[in-house]
Amino acid sequence: MLATLVRRAACQPSISLTCNLLHINQSISALPLHLSFSTTTTTPSPHSAAAAAAKMDAVGVLMMCPMNNYLEQELDKRFKLFRYWNQPQQREFLTQQAESIRAVVGNATAGADAGLIDALPKLEIVSSFSVGLDKIDLIKCKEKGIRVTNTPDVLTDDVADLAIGLMLAVLRRICECDKYVRKGAWKFGDFKLTSKFSGKRVGIIGLGRIGLAIAKRAEGFDCPISYYSRSEKPNAENYKYHKSVVELASNCDILVVACALTPETTHIVNREVIDALGPSGVLINIGRGPHVDEPELVSALVEGRLGGAGLDVFEKEPEVPEQLFGLDNVVLLPHVGSGTVETRIAMADLVLGNLEAYFANKPLLTPVV
Repeated sequence: MLATLVRRAACQPSISLTCNLLHINQSISALPLHLSFSTTTTTPSPHSAAAAAAKMDAVGVLMMCPMNNYLEQELDKRFKLFRYWNQPQQREFLTQQAESIRAVVGNATAGADAGLIDALPKLEIVSSFSVGLDKIDLIKCKEKGIRVTNTPDVLTDDVADLAIGLMLAVLRRICECDKYVRKGAWKFGDFKLTSKFSGKRVGIIGLGRIGLAIAKRAEGFDCPISYYSRSEKPNAENYKYHKSVVELASNCDILVVACALTPETTHIVNREVIDALGPSGVLINIGRGPHVDEPELVSALVEGRLGGAGLDVFEKEPEVPEQLFGLDNVVLLPHVGSGTVETRIAMADLVLGNLEAYFANKPLLTPVV
């Protein structure tokens, strides 16, 4: 409208210019209000502003057990941290803090079972300082709309490295060699001959991130790779697929457990599998203790029906069958698959990042549920 008035004024004789300008001024004053400019800015609603600026230090976080000093310190700085292991009366504690705890941080030892979830009506997220989820009741979490995160990828290299280390340690008797030197036995003769690792047939139960990383490392030692999983993997065309664990064990020298622990994979390595692996075979477990029928494993090693074992995990950690302590063909580790400074910091940062993302209404970094 304004542009039209200006054009009309320009076309009139100069004598009427004043009148036309006056007419324009009056017309501008009469312009609808919605055409005027505003210098005000839009203010976010109180609800969205409060959600975006949620005070993290008021969020109650329950840490289930000691896991990592850095993680514990950072949780204490950023949130209202409750240390579950310090509570002498844990049931009473849960009742008292039921309305305060909105997050749980667990690991491979202690997570969030159905009882804990039911005891915490305000629970919104479970963040696991582990890639494994067997200590979390995922079905219960889904039913209640509780989010779940873990720490995948960042620990893959360490666990795969350790698996290769266990293979070498068992076959080359590295731990036994160390003892031989320390006790002065070398002065009286050379150590016995051991078994070569390069070229051994490696079978892997579970060709996920960790299983695949183990396979790639073993290939560097010219080891033929075969595997078992629920289905044949499209990205593993160079590896032979077996339709059963018994078939896999019958066709390898070293059997590696690298699958997730589920009801279906509990005791996936049983007597039949162990016997198929045989007296010259080696079992490596960097998965979870309950993957292996431990009494059957112990008896096979003691009786010589299995050649050796490298174990980072056990059925009832930290309890380990004492019958294994005197066996030189067995290497025992205290569940240290991801136990490096670098990886534990990266895992802690993922836990912290997931919690902060959730309570800031941002996408989770590593969502599971």
